[in-house]
Amino acid sequence: MSYFSAGPKGDNIYEWRSTILGPPGSVYEGGVFFLDITFSPDYPFKPPKVTFRTRIYHCNINSQGVICLDILKDNWSPALTISKVLLSICSLLTDCNPGERL
Repeated sequence: MSYFSAGPKGDNIYEWRSTILGPPGSVYEGGVFFLDITFSPDYPFKPPKVTFRTRIYHCNINSQGVICLDILKDNWSPALTISKVLLSICSLLTDCNPGERL
């Protein structure tokens, strides 16, 4: 079973919307979270900007929905897919990483 989906908002291929279901066994289980994904013209050489639209309390997500995740910053690789990014965000929801606080 997939716990996330993503696709273009409309005709603009640089603006996507994603839905993530709260991971089973996490404090977010049963929740539905919406995210915006924005690609720069430099993608895949630069990471996409991914932000939560749904308010969420998490040590690695600030009040504006900005996610502190290494693969969205210094550890980005052009080999990473959006599916892998969303899977990493699901993993982050399962385990807070206080070492990467905002």
